[in-house]
Amino acid sequence: MAADGAAQPQHPTPATIHFATGNKKKLEEVVAILGAGQKLPFSVDSVKIDLPELQGEPEEISREKARLAAKAVGGPVMVEDTSLCYNALQGLPGPYIKWFLEKLGHEGLNKLLAGYEDKTAYAQCIFAYTPGPGVEPVVFVGRTHGRIVPARGDNQFGWDPVFEPEGFGETYAEMDSKIKNTISHRYRALDKLRAYLLAGAAQ
Repeated sequence: MAADGAAQPQHPTPATIHFATGNKKKLEEVVAILGAGQKLPFSVDSVKIDLPELQGEPEEISREKARLAAKAVGGPVMVEDTSLCYNALQGLPGPYIKWFLEKLGHEGLNKLLAGYEDKTAYAQCIFAYTPGPGVEPVVFVGRTHGRIVPARGDNQFGWDPVFEPEGFGETYAEMDSKIKNTISHRYRALDKLRAYLLAGAAQ
């Protein structure tokens, strides 16, 4: 099931939600965006789970990862899947961007579009959440449109140096984190997830 900020949760939000990541920086960013300067009525901790690299459409990949993660932790869990989608390539590399970056580097990500005039792309983030094993995950999709440019800026987050969001003259890697956290694909997905979890906490 896909959801937006207006969707009503079927289950109360638990006191603690496990976020399937071993990346402390990512946990900090997610908690900062979810909190938006306010104290949340639930806490988020990280749990490192070895999940398989699944293939398929991004939303279904996220749902299946959430199902597997919930089974592994035996409780409430959320998982994140990020894609970088080139419009000229019909959405590729998409969810496989991690492997493209590892093999090709930033220069290679640019060269993929060498034969195309269209350099536009969108960054997509999908969070899938389930309150526990056996409960169908809900997915929250966030997109930020932009274009692929030669790498600029600090390389803290993978492909950030080659993605310049629409309306900005800076790449993700060059942006102040506070500004990025208000326009990023992760922010857009988490904004919807926050509304959903707060509604569940009020039950």
